[in-house]
Amino acid sequence: MSLRGSTTIKERIFACLPYLLPLVEGLLLFSNYLFQQFPVLTLAFAPLFPIIQIYQNVPFAGLIVFFALFFLIVRNESIAHFIRFNTMQAILIDIVLILCNLALQIFGSSFAAEILSNTVFLGLVATVGYSVIQSALGRYAEVPVISEAVYMQVR
Repeated sequence: MSLRGSTTIKERIFACLPYLLPLVEGLLLFSNYLFQQFPVLTLAFAPLFPIIQIYQNVPFAGLIVFFALFFLIVRNESIAHFIRFNTMQAILIDIVLILCNLALQIFGSSFAAEILSNTVFLGLVATVGYSVIQSALGRYAEVPVISEAVYMQVR
């Protein structure tokens, strides 16, 4: 579904890029246990490792990217609604990840923490995968609860 007309290929590509933020955060925070159990899965995410290295080496990179996306894209009404919607959705997915990380710190390094960490990571990969595919097709990705919050933020 496209609220404001059709989207160009350029808009679709730019709409997919912000989903790198939650994916990189998720790889850093939640993938450790899963990659220890299934090392072959690291091959699927190997193209992101250079981005992760830059992300880890630049102080406050997550915060800088977060505010840059929010103020330069989401609040800029001259940018297409489709791009702003997907950017805001990626930001909200990242906020959910941060909250999940805070909740997981309660468990420490227990078996429950491993299970929850794996579950959060797999849910993140599914959500980001779905959102990127929908964006590439020029459709709005409807993620329950998050999309509703995005529609309230992006006009």
